Amino acid sequence: MDRMDRWGRVLWWWLRIGGQVSVGCPVRVAGRGPEGVWLWLAAGSPGWRARLPGGRRAHLRDLDPERWPPGGFPLRPDRWRNGSALILQPPGAGYAVWWFFSRDGTFGGWYVNFERRTRYDEQGAVNEEGTDIVVDDLELDLTVSPDRHWRWKDEESFAVRTGHPRLWTAEEAETVRADGLRLAALAEAGTFPFDGTACDFAPPTDWGTALRQRPPGPWLTDGAPA
Repeated sequence: MDRMDRWGRVLWWWLRIGGQVSVGCPVRVAGRGPEGVWLWLAAGSPGWRARLPGGRRAHLRDLDPERWPPGGFPLRPDRWRNGSALILQPPGAGYAVWWFFSRDGTFGGWYVNFERRTRYDEQGAVNEEGTDIVVDDLELDLTVSPDRHWRWKDEESFAVRTGHPRLWTAEEAETVRADGLRLAALAEAGTFPFDGTACDFAPPTDWGTALRQRPPGPWLTDGAPA
């Protein structure tokens, strides 16, 4: 394993939409190899979420980017609301594969998030060993059930938003769809990453969710802690 991405190292994962931070949470390094970096995101982890009109039920992707405030929406303290997940980020790939687990540790299926990824150090410089993993979400997702049935998620909104200057280009959309179909074929065939690898993953008990909360680094362009 790389010296910097050592087992258990705490990093921060930030999800942006159109340059605006939607959510950010601490994650722990759960492995690193030729297949990529493995991260563990624990249910209930402390973090940040964009403060949006409409309250806690609102989602950034449902708001027209043309109506976002100058400087973006502020961030408020929050917690990761979904189940725990093991995340594989393959090197150079435009996607990450998530293994979702229920609170009792039962594997619940895979989720493929299509994205651009950049890592930054504490000074805000691009650095592949940096502490902040910034993910620009590309809307379209692939869900794969434990029995390997797959389906697209957010396909309609992905098509509608393609070409928006703050989001993704038509060329990127073609690449996303091609990657999705390739991964769907892997799921149907039951090959890695959908071959049962890591479906029984359990983090060390001392990892927990008692992680310190900190604001995003100087790479931030839209949004800031309120």
